[in-house]
Amino acid sequence: MDEALPVATVRNQVTVPLRFPDGYVTTARVFSFDGLVDGREHLAFGLGDWASTVDGQATGGPPPLVRPHSECLTGDVFGSQRCDCGPQLREAVERIAEADGFLLYLRQEGRGIGLYAKLDAYALQDAGLDTYEANLALGRGADERDYTVAAQMLAALGVARVALLSNNPGKADQLDRLGVTVAERVPTGVHLSPANAGYLAAKASRGDHALDLPFVP
Repeated sequence: MDEALPVATVRNQVTVPLRFPDGYVTTARVFSFDGLVDGREHLAFGLGDWASTVDGQATGGPPPLVRPHSECLTGDVFGSQRCDCGPQLREAVERIAEADGFLLYLRQEGRGIGLYAKLDAYALQDAGLDTYEANLALGRGADERDYTVAAQMLAALGVARVALLSNNPGKADQLDRLGVTVAERVPTGVHLSPANAGYLAAKASRGDHALDLPFVP
């Protein structure tokens, strides 16, 4: 049974030109919202011809490509190699711009535990724990993210069906429970580096992420 979803509304929207360090450029329609259950400042980036895709759903057109992307200051902004967040964000923007849809930028740093706690978890990882074990050792959940706000944002944008750009089955399960139909799950690339190999292995073995890694975790 779908969970009751509190209503959110679009607060404002503005056009923002985007440019990435590798030179890729595109334009996004950026939406802010009122009524999100956690009160945080989450954003939706409409990319490509998102408006026509949303309108086309009424006549059986394909769903928009949507990625709920959890904020990662170290990876998204500073290029940290300890995770794959920055490359995933860059990949998602281009793929969504080509396919038409939305990137939901969710303020859920460190799988929901916050920036300082994430750095504390890094210290524990340096001592030998994996990314999930480190969160648990801090007395936090292995993954505390709640996608209720993502479902609220999609409802406010008029989106009921999505092609979900994610390797994480947990995102699809939560969105489905919240009334968003996941028509298909589209995998992201695997952004492997020597610095994040252990992190990706833990995501595959502990988090059930669909990652085609060239080694056995």
